[in-house]
Amino acid sequence: HTLAPRPQWLGEGWMAVDYLAGEVKTTLPETHHLAELLYHLHQQPRFGWRITLLPLLERYWQTCDPARRTPRWLIWLKRLKREREPGVIRLAPLHMDVHAGNLVHTDSGLRLIDWEYAGDGDIALELASVWTADEAERQRLIDAYARVANIENARLVRQVQRWRPWVLMLMAGWYECRWQQTGELQFIMLANETWCQLETKG
Repeated sequence: HTLAPRPQWLGEGWMAVDYLAGEVKTTLPETHHLAELLYHLHQQPRFGWRITLLPLLERYWQTCDPARRTPRWLIWLKRLKREREPGVIRLAPLHMDVHAGNLVHTDSGLRLIDWEYAGDGDIALELASVWTADEAERQRLIDAYARVANIENARLVRQVQRWRPWVLMLMAGWYECRWQQTGELQFIMLANETWCQLETKG
């Protein structure tokens, strides 16, 4: 109840939850508030199922528009498959879709909605996945989280950096599949932008 709306009904692939009275803003909350919320989430009991990214990356490759299966996409996929997913600093329940639109500012504090991608994973994966405005904002979030979680900052930074290519591949693949499903140009533009970010990191 301190993190999410209370579920009321589940059936036929749908879940009904309590309405959260509050405001959804267009930007992330202040860094220390977001860090505290994520740390609070990561202290909760685990869900009981692990997040594994490679099967998702392979599925996106297989189900996207064949004309969009570029050599660089395949190179990155093979590279990550060869390197394998990074180890775990701390295994915890993750939300995995933290962005401004999924945060409700209520009278009793921040709440998270849209738990479709939640599961157990490395806390650094969560930090690598938060939709920050830029890498400077992500670094501020990492700094704040390291303080509240009592983790060595440099170690956390390195682990987030290891996860970033995985997250960027995940985002690019999701955009590619949404383009295939909808034909909406915004998704192809977002995919191209994400591929550019990945190439910069590569």
